[in-house]
Amino acid sequence: MSEERLRTWDEVRKELFTPEENAASDLRVALIGELIKARKEKGITQQKLEELSGVKQPVIARLERGSTSPQLSTVLKILAPLGKTLAIVPLEQ
Repeated sequence: MSEERLRTWDEVRKELFTPEENAASDLRVALIGELIKARKEKGITQQKLEELSGVKQPVIARLERGSTSPQLSTVLKILAPLGKTLAIVPLEQ
C-alpha cells in the first residue's frame, strides 16, 4: 500500500483555479473580513447597520457569510456608516 501525501488547501486550489480566480477570492475574503471587523469595532449590529446604510439586514448577513457577491454600490452603502471607503492601490509585485 503506497502512502499518498495529503495536500494542503493552497495546493489543491492552485490546481483547481486560475491565479486570477484565486486573487479574486482572496480579495473578496479580505473585504468581507474588514467589513465584519469594522462593524464589530463600532459595536453595530447587522440590524443597526441596516438602519444606518439602507441595506437590508438579510443582505448584510449573506454578504458576511460570503454566500453572495454584492454590487459595488451595496458595499459602499455599508462602508459609509462604518467610517470606511474603498481605495484603489497598486498590486504588490
